[in-house]
Amino acid sequence: MKKDILNLGVVVFIAGTMMMSCHSSSEKVENARENVQEAKGKVVEAKQELNQAIKDSIQQFKKESEEKINNYEKKIADLKVKIAKEKKEKRIGSEKKLAELEQKNKDLKKKLADFKDEEKEKWEKFKKEFNIEMDKLDKSFKDLTSKKSK
Repeated sequence: MKKDILNLGVVVFIAGTMMMSCHSSSEKVENARENVQEAKGKVVEAKQELNQAIKDSIQQFKKESEEKINNYEKKIADLKVKIAKEKKEKRIGSEKKLAELEQKNKDLKKKLADFKDEEKEKWEKFKKEFNIEMDKLDKSFKDLTSKKSK
């Protein structure tokens, strides 16, 4: 009798363990599904935050660049006044250089206004190229104004 009770207890214990492990697997699957859904939500949220950060970066860069371009426009106007006071021979060369700078400034302004893409890679490439062009323009202005002050 003790042996039968002991065997019955072992069988009940094994059956109970098997039932618990089956239930546990389904819970694990459900938990995994929930974790996947939560992770997907976080990925979507992170992408939205990244896109917003890129948009903010673009807007900030455009604002700063537009300010620089407007400053160059003011410098061009000031230089036109100074050049107008020069002798004719010197004025012709200066006007030509100034016209080139003015055209470069207009081209940069148009390029900045036309940029619409918000993909991170394209934005980084555009920003790098635009900064190089702005630096060249700045150097050209400095060269021209240093010659004017001599």
